[in-house]
Amino acid sequence: MKLASIDVGLKRIGIAICLDGSIVIPQDAIFRENRNQAAKDINSFLSEWNIGKLIVGLPKDGSNSEEMERRIKHFVSLLELKIELAYQDEQGSSFEAKELTKGSFKHKKDGRIDSIAAKIILERYLKI
Repeated sequence: MKLASIDVGLKRIGIAICLDGSIVIPQDAIFRENRNQAAKDINSFLSEWNIGKLIVGLPKDGSNSEEMERRIKHFVSLLELKIELAYQDEQGSSFEAKELTKGSFKHKKDGRIDSIAAKIILERYLKI
């Protein structure tokens, strides 16, 4: 089964995919103009790649984790999912993504860090 994960942020949504159960590949992030456009773009992505299960990162034990969890679950409710859905703790994934890429490229707001965070979330789910 093909898997995808998303790291939902207020400005960007990082995406990663796993096509074979072992290698997770970050994809281009989706930039949020508004939640409906972002939901439509995610739906298109899932359909285009024929994804069978979506893993969504949820913050646990953070200072504003309850508010972010509410926002993320609301966003997920906008998706037209006809596939399996699972949530995975994303705590520290963005920080870990920044640490992993230190010196590799200049950290811009181009979505690469967000998609690497989505990769980390999916690897945690798969326990790779």
